[in-house]
Amino acid sequence: MLLTPGRERPFHRLPRATRSRARMLLGAVRAVRPPRRSDAVEARRRFRAWRGARPFWAGLFTLVAGLPIVYFPYVPLSLSGIPLALSTTAGAGALLTGTLLVVLGLSMWLRPQTRVFAGITALLLSLVSFPVANFGGLFLGLLAGLIGGSLACAWAAPPESASGTAVPPYGRTPSSVPSAARESA
Repeated sequence: MLLTPGRERPFHRLPRATRSRARMLLGAVRAVRPPRRSDAVEARRRFRAWRGARPFWAGLFTLVAGLPIVYFPYVPLSLSGIPLALSTTAGAGALLTGTLLVVLGLSMWLRPQTRVFAGITALLLSLVSFPVANFGGLFLGLLAGLIGGSLACAWAAPPESASGTAVPPYGRTPSSVPSAARESA
């Protein structure tokens, strides 16, 4: 339509609807640009700042702990061709325990102020999963839940400066680094 061979018309002579659609398409093409290296660096910096302000690893271990606890009671397994049934009458207990561990892991990320409650609850649920959910998801969920709950209870929020922003770890700011060290870096 716009670039028909043998029929070239200036852009301003095209019908109004065609011009607006062409502008819209050209604007969409301009808006989609390949990501620059600085975009990736900025995204990684923002993620590291977000991760440092909350018990990230505690939430990750707790979230991962719920997955095998929910998975193993509902999936038929075979060991060298021999069917291994791990389904129990307490399948609902395994589903509830695993789902609560996943929710606690997410709450550690989204609400860091609830970390002590979530950590203690994760520890208790991991211990409860041992008799309820096939040895705590074949010990995978049990161990990951114990590690995640312990990390959540031990995590301390980063200290805040007078301006209300978090201080970098170990108090290292560009102004606190000696000038000789800055020049050599």
